[in-house]
Amino acid sequence: MAQQKTEKIRQQELRQPDAFQKAGADARDWLMQRQKFLAIGAGVLVLGAVGVAIASEVSKRGEETASMALGQALTVLDRPVTGVDPVDPSATEPPFATAQARDEEVVKQLAAFRKEHGGTRAATTAALPQAKAEFRLGKNDDALASLDVFLKGAPENDALRASALEGQGYAYEAKGDYAQAIASFEAMEKADTGEYLVGMGAYHKARMLILQGKKDEAAQVLSKIPTDHPNSAAARQATERMAVLAAEGVKVPTPAPPAATATDAGQP
Repeated sequence: MAQQKTEKIRQQELRQPDAFQKAGADARDWLMQRQKFLAIGAGVLVLGAVGVAIASEVSKRGEETASMALGQALTVLDRPVTGVDPVDPSATEPPFATAQARDEEVVKQLAAFRKEHGGTRAATTAALPQAKAEFRLGKNDDALASLDVFLKGAPENDALRASALEGQGYAYEAKGDYAQAIASFEAMEKADTGEYLVGMGAYHKARMLILQGKKDEAAQVLSKIPTDHPNSAAARQATERMAVLAAEGVKVPTPAPPAATATDAGQP
Protein backbone atom coordinates (compact mmCIF):
# COMPACT_ATOMS: atom_id res chain seq x y z
CA MET A 1 0.00 0.00 0.00
CA ALA A 2 2.76 2.44 0.92
CA GLN A 3 4.62 1.56 -2.25
CA GLN A 4 1.55 2.32 -4.39
CA LYS A 5 1.16 5.65 -2.63
CA THR A 6 4.78 6.54 -3.30
CA GLU A 7 4.42 5.67 -6.98
CA LYS A 8 1.34 7.87 -7.23
CA ILE A 9 3.19 10.85 -5.74
CA ARG A 10 6.02 10.34 -8.19
CA GLN A 11 3.62 10.37 -11.13
CA GLN A 12 2.09 13.61 -9.86
CA GLU A 13 5.54 15.19 -9.56
CA LEU A 14 6.42 14.14 -13.14
CA ARG A 15 3.25 15.75 -14.40
CA GLN A 16 4.30 19.07 -12.71
CA PRO A 17 6.62 21.36 -14.73
CA ASP A 18 10.26 21.36 -13.74
CA ALA A 19 11.19 24.47 -11.70
CA PHE A 20 13.87 25.51 -14.22
CA GLN A 21 11.50 24.90 -17.14
CA LYS A 22 8.89 27.03 -15.42
CA ALA A 23 11.41 29.81 -14.83
CA GLY A 24 12.46 29.66 -18.47
CA ALA A 25 8.86 29.76 -19.64
CA ASP A 26 8.16 32.72 -17.35
CA ALA A 27 11.18 34.51 -18.75
CA ARG A 28 10.04 33.89 -22.34
CA ASP A 29 6.58 35.18 -21.46
CA TRP A 30 8.14 38.23 -19.82
CA LEU A 31 10.25 38.97 -22.92
CA MET A 32 7.32 38.40 -25.26
CA GLN A 33 5.11 40.68 -23.21
CA ARG A 34 7.76 43.37 -23.09
CA GLN A 35 9.12 43.04 -26.61
CA LYS A 36 6.75 45.73 -27.73
CA PHE A 37 7.80 48.01 -24.90
CA LEU A 38 11.50 47.38 -25.62
CA ALA A 39 10.93 48.34 -29.23
CA ILE A 40 9.14 51.47 -28.12
CA GLY A 41 12.01 52.23 -25.74
CA ALA A 42 14.55 51.94 -28.56
CA GLY A 43 12.38 54.23 -30.61
CA VAL A 44 12.30 56.73 -27.77
CA LEU A 45 16.11 56.69 -27.61
CA VAL A 46 16.31 57.38 -31.34
CA LEU A 47 13.74 60.13 -31.04
CA GLY A 48 15.68 61.50 -28.08
CA ALA A 49 18.84 61.72 -30.17
CA VAL A 50 16.91 63.41 -32.95
CA GLY A 51 15.40 65.78 -30.39
CA VAL A 52 18.86 66.71 -29.12
CA ALA A 53 20.01 67.38 -32.68
CA ILE A 54 16.93 69.51 -33.37
CA ALA A 55 17.38 71.40 -30.10
CA SER A 56 21.03 72.01 -30.98
CA GLU A 57 20.09 73.33 -34.40
CA VAL A 58 17.35 75.52 -32.94
CA SER A 59 19.79 76.83 -30.35
CA LYS A 60 22.34 77.56 -33.07
CA ARG A 61 19.76 79.43 -35.12
CA GLY A 62 18.60 81.25 -31.99
CA GLU A 63 22.16 82.37 -31.32
CA GLU A 64 22.57 83.55 -34.90
CA THR A 65 19.30 85.46 -34.75
CA ALA A 66 20.29 87.00 -31.41
CA SER A 67 23.72 87.99 -32.73
CA MET A 68 22.18 89.79 -35.70
CA ALA A 69 19.66 91.49 -33.44
CA LEU A 70 22.45 92.60 -31.10
CA GLY A 71 24.32 94.14 -34.02
CA GLN A 72 21.21 96.07 -34.89
CA ALA A 73 20.66 97.20 -31.30
CA LEU A 74 24.25 98.43 -31.03
CA THR A 75 23.88 100.75 -34.03
CA VAL A 76 22.56 103.29 -31.53
CA LEU A 77 26.19 103.76 -30.45
CA ASP A 78 27.03 104.96 -33.95
CA ARG A 79 24.55 107.82 -33.81
CA PRO A 80 26.47 111.04 -33.15
CA VAL A 81 25.93 113.57 -30.39
CA THR A 82 25.37 117.13 -31.51
CA GLY A 83 28.48 119.24 -31.00
CA VAL A 84 30.54 116.22 -29.96
CA ASP A 85 30.73 113.84 -32.92
CA PRO A 86 31.02 114.66 -36.61
CA VAL A 87 27.70 114.45 -38.39
CA ASP A 88 27.33 111.77 -41.05
CA PRO A 89 25.44 113.28 -44.01
CA SER A 90 24.25 109.83 -45.06
CA ALA A 91 22.81 108.99 -41.62
CA THR A 92 19.11 108.16 -41.54
CA GLU A 93 18.71 108.77 -37.80
CA PRO A 94 19.01 112.25 -36.23
CA PRO A 95 21.91 112.93 -33.85
CA PHE A 96 21.36 112.87 -30.11
CA ALA A 97 21.07 116.20 -28.35
CA THR A 98 23.37 115.06 -25.51
CA ALA A 99 25.66 112.17 -24.58
CA GLN A 100 23.27 111.41 -21.72
CA ALA A 101 20.40 111.00 -24.15
CA ARG A 102 22.44 108.52 -26.16
CA ASP A 103 23.37 106.49 -23.08
CA GLU A 104 19.74 106.41 -21.97
CA GLU A 105 18.76 105.06 -25.39
CA VAL A 106 21.58 102.48 -25.23
CA VAL A 107 20.29 101.19 -21.89
CA LYS A 108 16.72 101.12 -23.19
CA GLN A 109 17.60 99.23 -26.38
CA LEU A 110 19.92 96.70 -24.76
CA ALA A 111 17.64 96.02 -21.80
CA ALA A 112 14.84 95.20 -24.25
CA PHE A 113 17.18 93.06 -26.33
CA ARG A 114 18.36 91.07 -23.30
CA LYS A 115 14.78 90.45 -22.21
CA GLU A 116 13.80 89.17 -25.65
CA HIS A 117 16.89 87.01 -26.19
CA GLY A 118 17.58 85.89 -22.63
CA GLY A 119 19.78 82.82 -22.30
CA THR A 120 21.80 83.46 -25.45
CA ARG A 121 25.47 84.33 -25.65
CA ALA A 122 24.51 87.58 -27.35
CA ALA A 123 22.38 88.58 -24.37
CA THR A 124 25.35 87.99 -22.08
CA THR A 125 27.56 90.11 -24.33
CA ALA A 126 24.96 92.90 -24.44
CA ALA A 127 25.19 93.24 -20.65
CA LEU A 128 28.67 94.77 -20.99
CA PRO A 129 27.87 97.83 -23.17
CA GLN A 130 24.67 98.29 -21.17
CA ALA A 131 26.71 98.36 -17.96
CA LYS A 132 29.10 100.94 -19.38
CA ALA A 133 26.22 103.17 -20.39
CA GLU A 134 24.66 102.75 -16.93
CA PHE A 135 27.97 103.70 -15.34
CA ARG A 136 28.22 106.85 -17.47
CA LEU A 137 24.71 107.72 -16.32
CA GLY A 138 25.83 107.43 -12.70
CA LYS A 139 23.75 104.28 -12.10
CA ASN A 140 26.52 102.37 -10.38
CA ASP A 141 24.38 99.66 -8.82
CA ASP A 142 22.67 98.96 -12.15
CA ALA A 143 26.07 98.83 -13.83
CA LEU A 144 27.38 96.37 -11.25
CA ALA A 145 24.32 94.15 -11.74
CA SER A 146 24.80 94.10 -15.51
CA LEU A 147 28.52 93.43 -15.15
CA ASP A 148 27.78 90.55 -12.80
CA VAL A 149 25.56 88.99 -15.47
CA PHE A 150 28.33 89.32 -18.03
CA LEU A 151 31.10 87.99 -15.80
CA LYS A 152 29.01 84.98 -14.71
CA GLY A 153 27.95 84.14 -18.25
CA ALA A 154 31.09 84.84 -20.27
CA PRO A 155 33.80 82.17 -20.64
CA GLU A 156 36.95 82.57 -18.56
CA ASN A 157 38.98 83.15 -21.72
CA ASP A 158 36.65 85.82 -23.09
CA ALA A 159 38.79 88.76 -24.21
CA LEU A 160 36.17 91.19 -22.85
CA ARG A 161 36.45 89.96 -19.25
CA ALA A 162 39.31 92.36 -18.49
CA SER A 163 37.23 95.29 -19.72
CA ALA A 164 34.28 94.11 -17.61
CA LEU A 165 36.45 93.77 -14.50
CA GLU A 166 37.84 97.25 -15.11
CA GLY A 167 34.30 98.59 -15.35
CA GLN A 168 33.41 96.76 -12.15
CA GLY A 169 36.37 98.38 -10.40
CA TYR A 170 35.35 101.83 -11.66
CA ALA A 171 31.79 101.34 -10.37
CA TYR A 172 33.00 100.31 -6.93
CA GLU A 173 35.40 103.24 -6.94
CA ALA A 174 32.53 105.61 -7.74
CA LYS A 175 30.65 104.15 -4.75
CA GLY A 176 33.69 104.75 -2.55
CA ASP A 177 34.19 101.02 -1.96
CA TYR A 178 37.93 100.95 -2.58
CA ALA A 179 38.46 97.47 -1.12
CA GLN A 180 36.03 95.93 -3.62
CA ALA A 181 37.53 98.05 -6.38
CA ILE A 182 40.97 96.66 -5.58
CA ALA A 183 39.58 93.11 -5.72
CA SER A 184 38.17 93.81 -9.19
CA PHE A 185 41.41 95.37 -10.41
CA GLU A 186 43.44 92.45 -9.05
CA ALA A 187 41.16 90.06 -10.94
CA MET A 188 41.60 92.25 -14.01
CA GLU A 189 45.39 91.94 -13.72
CA LYS A 190 45.07 88.14 -13.72
CA ALA A 191 42.75 88.09 -16.73
CA ASP A 192 43.89 88.04 -20.33
CA THR A 193 43.95 91.80 -20.82
CA GLY A 194 45.42 91.94 -24.29
CA GLU A 195 48.00 94.52 -25.31
CA TYR A 196 45.88 97.59 -24.60
CA LEU A 197 44.99 96.88 -20.96
CA VAL A 198 48.14 95.03 -19.92
CA GLY A 199 49.33 96.22 -16.52
CA MET A 200 46.33 98.48 -16.00
CA GLY A 201 44.90 96.31 -13.23
CA ALA A 202 48.01 96.94 -11.13
CA TYR A 203 47.94 100.63 -12.01
CA HIS A 204 44.31 100.98 -10.90
CA LYS A 205 45.09 99.07 -7.71
CA ALA A 206 47.80 101.64 -6.94
CA ARG A 207 45.30 104.46 -7.52
CA MET A 208 42.95 102.91 -4.97
CA LEU A 209 45.76 102.63 -2.45
CA ILE A 210 46.57 106.31 -2.95
CA LEU A 211 42.91 107.20 -2.39
CA GLN A 212 43.10 105.31 0.89
CA GLY A 213 46.22 107.22 1.89
CA LYS A 214 48.48 104.18 1.46
CA LYS A 215 51.00 105.97 -0.74
CA ASP A 216 54.05 103.94 0.27
CA GLU A 217 52.24 100.72 -0.63
CA ALA A 218 51.03 102.29 -3.86
CA ALA A 219 54.60 103.25 -4.75
CA GLN A 220 55.65 99.62 -4.30
CA VAL A 221 52.92 98.47 -6.71
CA LEU A 222 53.72 101.18 -9.26
CA SER A 223 57.45 100.46 -9.23
CA LYS A 224 56.88 96.92 -10.49
CA ILE A 225 54.77 97.87 -13.50
CA PRO A 226 57.58 99.16 -15.78
CA THR A 227 59.51 95.95 -15.07
CA ASP A 228 56.59 93.56 -15.49
CA HIS A 229 55.05 95.38 -18.46
CA PRO A 230 57.77 97.41 -20.19
CA ASN A 231 56.81 99.84 -22.99
CA SER A 232 53.13 99.63 -22.06
CA ALA A 233 50.66 102.44 -21.46
CA ALA A 234 50.42 101.26 -17.86
CA ALA A 235 54.21 101.54 -17.47
CA ARG A 236 54.18 105.13 -18.76
CA GLN A 237 51.31 106.12 -16.46
CA ALA A 238 52.97 104.38 -13.51
CA THR A 239 56.19 106.31 -14.12
CA GLU A 240 54.28 109.60 -14.19
CA ARG A 241 52.39 108.70 -11.01
CA MET A 242 55.63 107.75 -9.23
CA ALA A 243 57.08 111.16 -10.12
CA VAL A 244 54.08 112.82 -8.48
CA LEU A 245 54.48 110.68 -5.36
CA ALA A 246 58.19 111.46 -5.20
CA ALA A 247 57.40 115.17 -5.41
CA GLU A 248 55.09 114.68 -2.41
CA GLY A 249 57.94 113.20 -0.41
CA VAL A 250 57.04 109.54 -0.82
CA LYS A 251 60.02 107.21 -1.04
CA VAL A 252 59.59 105.54 -4.40
CA PRO A 253 61.55 102.34 -5.08
CA THR A 254 63.73 102.36 -8.17
CA PRO A 255 62.11 100.08 -10.76
CA ALA A 256 64.16 96.95 -11.37
CA PRO A 257 65.52 96.56 -14.90
CA PRO A 258 63.61 94.13 -17.12
CA ALA A 259 64.89 90.57 -16.94
CA ALA A 260 67.49 89.77 -19.56
CA THR A 261 66.26 87.61 -22.41
CA ALA A 262 67.69 84.13 -22.18
CA THR A 263 69.94 83.10 -25.10
CA ASP A 264 70.75 79.70 -26.49
CA ALA A 265 74.02 78.08 -25.48
CA GLY A 266 76.87 79.20 -27.67
CA GLN A 267 75.10 82.41 -28.68
CA PRO A 268 76.64 85.80 -27.73
